[in-house]
Amino acid sequence: MPLYWLFLPALRAIFIKGKGKYLAVMHMDAYVGTIAFADLTLGRVNVRPYPDEMKRKYLGGRGLGTRMVADAITPETDPLGPNNVLVLASGPLTGSGVPLGSRYEVSTKSPLNDMLISANSGGVFGWKMKKAGFDALVVTGKANTPVYVYLNEGTVEIRDARPYWGTTTGETTEALKNDLEDKDARVACIGPAGERLSRIACIINESSRAAGRGGCGAVMGSKNLKAVVATGKVPIRVANEERFNVVKDRIRKKIEENGICQGLHNYGTAILINIINENFILPVRNFQKSHAKEADKVSGEEMARTILKRPKGCYACIVQCGRVCEVDGQPGEGPEYGSDWALGPDCGVFNLKSVAKAGFLCNEMGLDTISAGATIACAMEMSERGYLQEKIRFGDENAVLNLLKKMGYREGIGNELADGSYRFALHHGHPELSMAVKKQELPAYDPRGLQGHGLAYATSVRGGDHVYAYLISPEVLGAPQKLDPYTSEGKAGWVKTFQDLSAAIDASGMCLFTSFALGADDYADLIAAATGMPIDARELLQIGERIWNVQKIFNLKVGYTKKDDTLPDRLLTEPLKEGAPRGRVWQREPLLDEYYHLRGWSEEGHPTPQKLAELGL
Repeated sequence: MPLYWLFLPALRAIFIKGKGKYLAVMHMDAYVGTIAFADLTLGRVNVRPYPDEMKRKYLGGRGLGTRMVADAITPETDPLGPNNVLVLASGPLTGSGVPLGSRYEVSTKSPLNDMLISANSGGVFGWKMKKAGFDALVVTGKANTPVYVYLNEGTVEIRDARPYWGTTTGETTEALKNDLEDKDARVACIGPAGERLSRIACIINESSRAAGRGGCGAVMGSKNLKAVVATGKVPIRVANEERFNVVKDRIRKKIEENGICQGLHNYGTAILINIINENFILPVRNFQKSHAKEADKVSGEEMARTILKRPKGCYACIVQCGRVCEVDGQPGEGPEYGSDWALGPDCGVFNLKSVAKAGFLCNEMGLDTISAGATIACAMEMSERGYLQEKIRFGDENAVLNLLKKMGYREGIGNELADGSYRFALHHGHPELSMAVKKQELPAYDPRGLQGHGLAYATSVRGGDHVYAYLISPEVLGAPQKLDPYTSEGKAGWVKTFQDLSAAIDASGMCLFTSFALGADDYADLIAAATGMPIDARELLQIGERIWNVQKIFNLKVGYTKKDDTLPDRLLTEPLKEGAPRGRVWQREPLLDEYYHLRGWSEEGHPTPQKLAELGL
């Protein structure tokens, strides 16, 4: 899609007298119909109509965001320079009232690995952005002093944020809501880590929900953008309400009856600690082991027994996997499974209260919990091997807390750790100890016992990642069917399908956890009823495939090649030593060649002209 449409006059937008204020136009197809633009260098805002072609080809959310970023920047663009673009985008199902329709996506060029990435978050902010009158916000340039963007009832403004600079995410959120005298406003902001351009900084909304991976918080910091505030009561209407309600009732029943979703409600995502540990694929001590006898001490079951106050869900959520906890009088949310693992077993820590406190601290600092914990684990192994002067030992829970604070404020060794394990390990001469793919830290599943999930890791278009294709679902949980995790046979096809479907779900505004209960037909029916666009499962998957290829093409231009579609050497050469997957490593071939073939790419992993033509790219 060319960039020309961004500059078309906003014929459907009504100008209101006053600096930087516009009124959006309401639509009746699940979209608000308008995109807000904020040029922080010039201090100007604009509102433009949402192009119908973008809806048809990319839906919204991750699709809209990655397409717009790809069109607006070059592979040479400095991720922390003023020319980078940041897009916050909802999907058509965000705020529609469908169960788990709450998500929004942040898309940009990653300062962690230079890739075209997106980061997904839930909570209430995505819905509130649409209620404010916008499907998306596009931010360019850099402000001279700290600012925040204010979205309200179809208007967009750039406001002074100097009073909030230097505060934590929780402090920023409360101060903005109090100063605006608007308890219904929702805030997405950065903390000290984002202000100091940590390459693993995230964006936090509602004080606890994170657009976590890839360093998007540093992009906000580089623009002197402290926060985005959304408030308003603009109606969100669907195209065919009668049909939409029928489909909504059908999928609600499927979610309510799904056993995995029920487990998530009862014990949160940390229910996976015991499940993954029992399968001997729980990475421990920087992936040196895959099982820990103490793992149950930080499990979801232990959380429910000790520190849990109540479950909590995002907007319109009937699963409510979120955990509201209290530790020694300190309230907070989480830890979720990824945070629990990264700040716990991966660092050799099995004190649940300490792990929860570390998660709370990451939220306040605005740090990606997975990358932060994994980077500390990398430093711990380097220290124990004698590669660092600092004495950082596995199991030292106080060291984890101290290092997180130092990372947030870039103090001492935290200044190096704040840029992730790849740069830290490379600087100290041992890049092999960074458990990362394409410079982004791997999450909480050891791929030596998961051939399909390993392929998803290796080929991810945003680096080490699990939610771009969650093969844990079939390989461990048995949904939609149980696959043998140790075989490579047929896995390339499963990975491609999961990658395409996940991209489409991210574009729709739905939570990925719905995929435990729903299939492509369900999402297609929901989108068709909500938007009025005729779409079936095949077309939905093609939208996901188009999004995947947009990101792939950009990343190829950045310089990522076939050699980067792999895993750390440890996972290729050091076999697991315990349990059923004992003696196994991840086998790159022939998985990778088969995957490229199924994608319609060349032997070197480049989309062919035929594939590009098929996708309209």
